Amino acid sequence: MNKRVDIPAKNEPEGDAGELLLVNKPAGWTSFDVVHRVRGVLGVRKVGHAGTLDPLATGLLIIGTGRKTRELDQYQGLEKEYDVVMTLGAQTASLDTETPLVKQSECEGIDREAICSAARRFIGYQTQIPPMFSAVKVKGKRLYKYARRGQGVQRPARQVFIRSIEITDVDIPDVRMTVVCSKGTYIRSLVDDIGRELGCGAFMRSLVRKRIGHFLLRNAVTIEELECRSTSHPKHSYEDRPVV
Repeated sequence: MNKRVDIPAKNEPEGDAGELLLVNKPAGWTSFDVVHRVRGVLGVRKVGHAGTLDPLATGLLIIGTGRKTRELDQYQGLEKEYDVVMTLGAQTASLDTETPLVKQSECEGIDREAICSAARRFIGYQTQIPPMFSAVKVKGKRLYKYARRGQGVQRPARQVFIRSIEITDVDIPDVRMTVVCSKGTYIRSLVDDIGRELGCGAFMRSLVRKRIGHFLLRNAVTIEELECRSTSHPKHSYEDRPVV
């Protein structure tokens, strides 16, 4: 069954039912930055999102306005799909490009077969420890705040499920892959784990979330489109087709 996602008219009364929006988060924006911009563009106060994306990541955010914010919890647990670029032979403290390289190694002898074999070992249920550079709270404070002060703290492990890892392109040191996984999976941690399994280290160069459940990135609007269409077209609809 098709789902329809509508952009509401600006200054829509808060008492109305609200809407679900699919938004393509830009690189460098936090998920809250997107919420804040949607709030301003649409002229509504009550706006939320279903699932945080790291600032350096891009891709699909499900945004709810008005009463639709009450439904966001049901989307939090949906399966996620990501396109990932993993760079072998180097590591960073943040496990991505936010921080400088701290260790470099040779990738000699590592080929596609070795990468696929290493990746397969992480399919299924896994226990992950959240990265220090993350928004998880420990003792009432975000982990990244400890990390930026050079403080390490004990982090609670969590169980995640990785349904599949497909290696789509290998151009050493860069490896492109598609990952399908459960809520709460840190792709940065998965990349780091694969790098350690290969013995050369790895960090995440880029991340794009392209699916949440049946909601698809290709049906999302950019911030620029949202700003333009909310001004020129008081009501505009987008159709979200299920994954086949």
